[in-house]
Amino acid sequence: MTERAPRTRVQRRPVHGVLLLDKPLGLSSNDALQKAKWLLRAEKAGHTGTLDPLASGVLPLCFGAATKFSQLQLDAPKTYEAIALLGVTTTTGDAEGDVLERRPVDAAALTPARLAAVQAQFTGPIRQVPPMHSALKKDGKALYEYARAGLEVERPAREVVIHALNLTLTQTEQAQPAIKIVVHCSKGTYIRTLGEDIGAALGCGAHLTFLRRIGTGGIPVERCVTLAQLEAMDEDQRLACLQPVQALLAGHTAIVLDEQDAGRFLSGLRRRGPWPDAPAVAVYAQQPRALLGVGHVLRGELIPDRLLSPVEIQQILQQGAPRAENAAH
Repeated sequence: MTERAPRTRVQRRPVHGVLLLDKPLGLSSNDALQKAKWLLRAEKAGHTGTLDPLASGVLPLCFGAATKFSQLQLDAPKTYEAIALLGVTTTTGDAEGDVLERRPVDAAALTPARLAAVQAQFTGPIRQVPPMHSALKKDGKALYEYARAGLEVERPAREVVIHALNLTLTQTEQAQPAIKIVVHCSKGTYIRTLGEDIGAALGCGAHLTFLRRIGTGGIPVERCVTLAQLEAMDEDQRLACLQPVQALLAGHTAIVLDEQDAGRFLSGLRRRGPWPDAPAVAVYAQQPRALLGVGHVLRGELIPDRLLSPVEIQQILQQGAPRAENAAH
């Protein structure tokens, strides 16, 4: 019997920053995260909200100190492109499910005016019943677990906001009538459900055959890197792909503190200063310039909310130093 070669253990290291990943089709968000974590040899990582295996596109991954601010991306509005095949409904609302019903499609009736009316119907605050095939929990179990057991459970409709919606008539590769959907929406919006509801409003039913997230929180897919590109890089190039932790704090007002105030803020103490009230501020040390954490300002008082540890700050400064030197050469 041949002996197996011992598996080489990956030597983990502290890595801090945000990787803007273009998640491939067929991979769960967690699988994509674990792959990127392995490639970077990172100790700690988390993602900013799941993308279905059947969806591709923008998935910001947080490493080290950035995981403290991942909720900000989770709450951010998202932009998707999708194709809804008309005339066929499925058990899952996408191509993975079994066909429920086939109905004829009168493509001639799908005029620009008809699409504009449906577009208006689904723009603004709308209510959605979450799909059974989703990770949403009921009584401690994910809905998809009930669905796999053949059970349908009651779930209340939830309000989401469709900030912008564009519907255009198109065709699949098999020349079947379909609708191209481009939607900018609030967190918690189910695009499969939106596709099904649009199909129902058009009177013929629909299910998604394609879904791609093209933006989240102001991050476009063009700024993202693929796993294949990461695999082809050496370690320094992979590290250079990381955005700094503060990339998650674009909507925060910046406040810079001197050495004395920075030390006190970092120990959790409130500071007084000439700052206007602000619900979200990113706080930096003056020298060396380093992110300390986030907070808010109320009546001239800077109040800490989430802080980096001194160890994390030191590691971030060390991580940035070699890259800064390389950039200078």
